[in-house]
Amino acid sequence: MKNKFSIIACVLVALVLIQYRVKHSDLSSETPLKVTTWDALGYYMFLPGIFIYDDVTKYDWLTEIDKKYSVTGGGDFYQATRSENGNYVGKYLGGVAILELPFFFIGHVIAINSHYNADGFSPPYQYTIAFGVIFYCILALFLLRFILLKYFSDPAVALSIVLLTTATNFIQFVAIDSAQSHAFIFPLYVLMIYLSIKWHEQPRIIWAALIGVTLGLATISRPTEAIMLFIPLLWGTQNKAAAAHKWALVKQYLPHILWVGALGLVGILPQLIYWKIVSGDLIFNVGSKWYFLNPFFRVIVGFENGWMVYTPITILFVVGFFYLKEFPFKKSVIVFCLLNIWIITAWSDWKYGATYSTRALVQSYPIFALAFTAIVERILQQKWKVLFYAIGAYLIFVNLFQMEQYFTTVLHYRDMNRAYYGRIYLNPSPTPLDMSLMDTDEVLDTEDEFQVIDETVIDTVIEIGRIKNYSNTIAQLRIKNDGSETAKERWIKITATIKASAGFSNSYLNCKLKSSGKTKERKIRIFNPISQPGAFNNYAFFVEVPETFKDFNADLYFTSDNEFEGRISSIRISYLVGPL
Repeated sequence: MKNKFSIIACVLVALVLIQYRVKHSDLSSETPLKVTTWDALGYYMFLPGIFIYDDVTKYDWLTEIDKKYSVTGGGDFYQATRSENGNYVGKYLGGVAILELPFFFIGHVIAINSHYNADGFSPPYQYTIAFGVIFYCILALFLLRFILLKYFSDPAVALSIVLLTTATNFIQFVAIDSAQSHAFIFPLYVLMIYLSIKWHEQPRIIWAALIGVTLGLATISRPTEAIMLFIPLLWGTQNKAAAAHKWALVKQYLPHILWVGALGLVGILPQLIYWKIVSGDLIFNVGSKWYFLNPFFRVIVGFENGWMVYTPITILFVVGFFYLKEFPFKKSVIVFCLLNIWIITAWSDWKYGATYSTRALVQSYPIFALAFTAIVERILQQKWKVLFYAIGAYLIFVNLFQMEQYFTTVLHYRDMNRAYYGRIYLNPSPTPLDMSLMDTDEVLDTEDEFQVIDETVIDTVIEIGRIKNYSNTIAQLRIKNDGSETAKERWIKITATIKASAGFSNSYLNCKLKSSGKTKERKIRIFNPISQPGAFNNYAFFVEVPETFKDFNADLYFTSDNEFEGRISSIRISYLVGPL
């Protein structure tokens, strides 16, 4: 079999995607699969609105749907905004809905001919959308394989495809969070590369027209994807001679450019028509903001959700720029990728909501694959390539482990930081103390070297009535000393066992140190990744005592945005001084 390694790689990745989708699909009737929720609802809601409810202006039907399936995310219909004429206008564009359309119809036919409700959100729709996008991406991977084999060896292509998909957040946003825009746009990028190659090999109107349609469809999926135009535009401009030939070709086939523009307009026309009908305006501002002069590079290297932090194989995606040599896609890849990174880091909501690594880059992985495979090809020519195999295997393991942590929210979808990540890295059993680092950067790793000088212990049950914001102190430790201890390192450690019967989320256990008009506060969340609703959970955190605090009180209390109610079975506030 010719090029068997890359075929095997694509098949294995396809099986992995299907396996993860099945694994994260509860087949029981009690908790059916839900993929068209939160942001995904914003892309999907056009389809049931048009084809089932005949309403994409008021969305009156969504109230009952949300009661039944909980699709909006807490009941807040943030997926749309009110226009001046009183209609709801979707904040998300309709390109993804167009791509979802075939699988929506399949789900609808199944629902009509079964015992399921044909309401657009019952299990048949969820499964056809979820597996439909995997179908798209599997086809795209095989097409990407075909493209890469034009320039690279079979082993390099095979290894590149495996690492591109299993050592990154690709699986997460194709096989699990599958109804977001990223997985649907991924095939469009592969198609754009293929069409660019075809036009440069044999300039024909059909290729130019398809480039335009693909560009338009990508643009109304996510407007920033309009920059994929740089792929065909700069293809074949890797040096002066090639660039001269390219622009001569463009001049020779100038009508083709008009076809790209015309069909690109056709591609975005559905969105323009929707805006005109619903809002009265041909263009509607959905509220996105960018800070191009002050981009948030933490999107790439920060511990919040940094791309290169949580999926470090992506470092090679960029390093690969230096190995593109005289490939015809050299300028296309470099210009597009740098511009894409700049746009993504400049968005105002730079954390991108709930995400594992940086999800906004997933759709453009086919472009990065060209640079990545170039460096993989070079590595496979080195004597130390076995070391790269080992590193790659390790990064795959880390990624799959972190995906499971993300699923259980141990690797938090939004509230990550350096200290907390260090505690949970490849940690299968994080402790309450580990959890505290989501909210505080203070921890005493050398506790065994410290001496407990004083403490308050409460072992009786304390009932906590409904509270909001500040609550009266539930426990206190008073510290008086002669000043000798202030020269040493001093800490307060709080441990507690708490059960919340109301206000589990957005409630906090607080510790305030007070000394001669000065205060210091630290708090930890009640709802953390290892706590369970309706059960007693253990909590622990540290507060370092400032040097200037001689005599002080350590007060323990609750704050809540959701009217916390529950009980405490034990509290311990310890005063530690050391080292011994």
